[in-house]
Amino acid sequence: MLNDNAKSYLHLHLIVFIWGFTAILGALITLDAMPLVWFRMLLAIVFILGFIYWKKMPLKVSKKALLQFIFAGIIIALHWFTFFKAIKISNVSVTLACLSSGAFFASFIEPILFGKKIIWYEVLLGILVIVGLYIIFNVKGNYFYGIVLALTSAFLSALFSVINSKFVKTHDATIISFYELSGGVVFFSILLLFTNKFSVEFFSLTFHDLLYLLILSSICTAYAFIASTAVMKHLSAYTVMLTINLEPIYGIILAVLIFDEKEKMSVGFYIGALLILVTVLLNVIIKTKLKKRR
Repeated sequence: MLNDNAKSYLHLHLIVFIWGFTAILGALITLDAMPLVWFRMLLAIVFILGFIYWKKMPLKVSKKALLQFIFAGIIIALHWFTFFKAIKISNVSVTLACLSSGAFFASFIEPILFGKKIIWYEVLLGILVIVGLYIIFNVKGNYFYGIVLALTSAFLSALFSVINSKFVKTHDATIISFYELSGGVVFFSILLLFTNKFSVEFFSLTFHDLLYLLILSSICTAYAFIASTAVMKHLSAYTVMLTINLEPIYGIILAVLIFDEKEKMSVGFYIGALLILVTVLLNVIIKTKLKKRR
């Protein structure tokens, strides 16, 4: 029988595969990044509320916890905005490849925020991911702004993972997800109101956009968001972030299968992808050996 850690790790890989498909949906949806993320979060809240009502879960949290959840929600909202914006102005491959740098950011963010010692092998593995990213990143064309946005998205993702890893120790993953997504929706709604972006056109969705948004908000957001928060009870923020580095591999393979000529992989991709995969496996091996010694 698998223990909780092993089950959580396998569950995490399923979530990461779903997130790889998120990039495909982002490319298929014709909306710009801001309305895309707003609709995604709003619809996800509806699905999560339905689950909370079905399970009869209490929504009450302290004011301090509420403010912390809202802050984290703004971070994840900005992560998704920069992620989808990068896809819109570059492509799926470039965006997902840059997302691999998240583990490198996480190896420094966690010690800085929580006073932990910087672990040498985490930094080393993070550097290996950067090397893999560099190899994958043999891109032709002017994708400078897409790269900057994707790297910003990776940093925000790492920051969110580190912060969220503390919340799950004391609160239910579903309740955390509800308040974080609600915070993100409120934040973006204020921005949209002040920039006069709410209009009839804003709410005019095509059938395909609505269908893709429903898949994105239910499976790729409501389910994956709650599940990814829950696995943090058994896995460290760094392990979660490092495993997320497989998202580019899953996502780019799916992109090539779906978009064909638009997303082609070079030999460099396979070398870089293999290096990232080896890095993820090394992290698991090292942590397992260290736990056995303790």
